[in-house]
Amino acid sequence: MTTAPLPITLDDVRDAAARLKGVAHRTPVLRSRTLDRIVGAEVLLKCENFQRVGAFKFRGAYNAASRLAPDQLARGIAAYSSGNHAQAVALAARELGTTAVIVMPADAPRSKRAATAGYGAEIVTYDRYAGDRVAIGEALAAERGLALIPPYEHPHVMAGQGTAALELLEEAGELDALLAPVGGGGLIAGSATALKGLRSGIRVVGVEPEAGDDTKRSLEAGRRVEIPVPHTIADGQALHTPGELTFSVNRRLVDGIVLVSDDEIRAAMRFAFERLKIVVEPSGATPLAALLAGRVDGLPRRVGVIVSGGNIDAGRFAELCGGAA
Repeated sequence: MTTAPLPITLDDVRDAAARLKGVAHRTPVLRSRTLDRIVGAEVLLKCENFQRVGAFKFRGAYNAASRLAPDQLARGIAAYSSGNHAQAVALAARELGTTAVIVMPADAPRSKRAATAGYGAEIVTYDRYAGDRVAIGEALAAERGLALIPPYEHPHVMAGQGTAALELLEEAGELDALLAPVGGGGLIAGSATALKGLRSGIRVVGVEPEAGDDTKRSLEAGRRVEIPVPHTIADGQALHTPGELTFSVNRRLVDGIVLVSDDEIRAAMRFAFERLKIVVEPSGATPLAALLAGRVDGLPRRVGVIVSGGNIDAGRFAELCGGAA
């Protein structure tokens, strides 16, 4: 039986890295002796909260948008997202001298809508409880002749996201394991492709909120599983099923998924603020939460962590972290 080729390769991630050079930030890698002591390992934090738009999403959005043919680029780009991908596509469009139309839920946080509009995008709203964002986005793109860039179901998006892990490995030298948050699966798919392509023995572990364990269930079942839309503070990971393309990668390259509670996420956000002096959004804090809560069995000596983003307004941050242990 022949194994089907994966939708992206290490060369795709390397090519994305060359395309992003000088456009995306090469984000810092932080260390904390206190964190190392608590978890019993050397932890290297790849801080994508310092990326443009405040999250890793810019990497994939720009990599995909920059590959469009000139005539298509001139017509514009469309996307659907309630947050980080919306801002990423809007900024990528501005950088490339074109326009963006973003489909966002009407109840998306005002700060995220304002940031998306601030990058010059047109926003089209919909009711998230009654409408299908994918169908709306596809119909809008077809009607206006726009190129649709989805949040994760796209080879160039996945390859772009994987450049964060590629940079981390270049700076760390050697890693025994990588922890990354899992939502639609694009970040960990790109990361696993990059790392396994260079060091096949690196253990790649995804982290999901307890209420949103669709990827964990899917990996255990060997097929994509649907769950009810989860209620969790990790809104970037509140999906009901993994992406089809991303799951095709993750079922072969990801070594496991661990789960964290909302309380553990809050505690990790507060730890990052008080001890590391960085602001991390809930989804970005899930890998750190897994380490602090001891969720990863057999933790190896050197562990990389992708802190995926820091987009959270001051009021919400205070609300979530004020009572964290």
